[in-house]
Amino acid sequence: MSSQLDSAPIAPAALQRAAEWMARLWAEDASAADADACAAWRASHPEHERAWARLQRFTRQFEVLPREVARGALTPAPRHAIGRRRALQLLGLIAAGGGTALLAHETDMWQRAASDYRTSVGETRAIALADGTQVVLDTASAIDVAYSAGERRIVLRAGAILVTSAHEATSPYRPLLVATPQGTATALGTRFSVRLDDGESRVAVFQGAVALQPSQDNAAPVHLQAGQQAGYTRLVVQDVTNVENSAAAWADGSLVAERMRLDQLLAELGRYRHGVLRCDASIAGLRVTGVYSLRDTDRSLANLAASLPVQLRYRTRYWVSVGPRPAA
Repeated sequence: MSSQLDSAPIAPAALQRAAEWMARLWAEDASAADADACAAWRASHPEHERAWARLQRFTRQFEVLPREVARGALTPAPRHAIGRRRALQLLGLIAAGGGTALLAHETDMWQRAASDYRTSVGETRAIALADGTQVVLDTASAIDVAYSAGERRIVLRAGAILVTSAHEATSPYRPLLVATPQGTATALGTRFSVRLDDGESRVAVFQGAVALQPSQDNAAPVHLQAGQQAGYTRLVVQDVTNVENSAAAWADGSLVAERMRLDQLLAELGRYRHGVLRCDASIAGLRVTGVYSLRDTDRSLANLAASLPVQLRYRTRYWVSVGPRPAA
């Protein structure tokens, strides 16, 4: 049974995070706190430990190479400068080590590393495309841009983006669309966000309209108007509901909560920080209203502790538990 589990596919997100932790620990300025945080992440879920062990075995295949070469391929480039060259070096090193099957069948993490634009955990980034379209990348996000004579295509590889479409000045008109594994969201003169969740994409429209088209043949398209949001799979668009403009506040570094469940708020804050952020089940249903910083999540946690009957417990900087405040 254990050998079957060991050979089973591992979630791409877990493999990607394992690679990020390995790169961090290989860095020249890696600290004991980094090692503690990595250990906490590995212990927080069995899938994390499987991803770490699989990547460890994989890298042993090229331990005969100089450490500087291996580390240079796996260590991220400076902020805003990952670039295709570094990712291709990594691909070549892994292929040389016999990892072609791993790349082909288990994860798209290396494809994300080679994306045209990407952000790290806790980072947001605004870019302007060739036609003037504005795109803001959320934390841990990646996109490719594929403009052609017939369309303006943005491929969302990971995370979420906020798009403000530019007027197409060329003739003939080229539609602007965001492609995900579930289908496409085509802008109809608009400002909208697209986010990848487990097995689905979610779109929120703040201005104009968006046409959603699941990728399955004969799937019915759905038009969303300003103030609407929906999720969609390869088969169908579902859960069309209202959305507030504040849902895009993450692009300015804020999370706006309106009677949000505490466990949901902490899950969102957790996307913007390394390590583990846990919520005790006994307080998960507390309702939270306020504006919280995504750029300083420790401050946001402190504000929660000051306004709610909860207590923060820091095992390390990267392992935080939120539980009920002890009775006086």
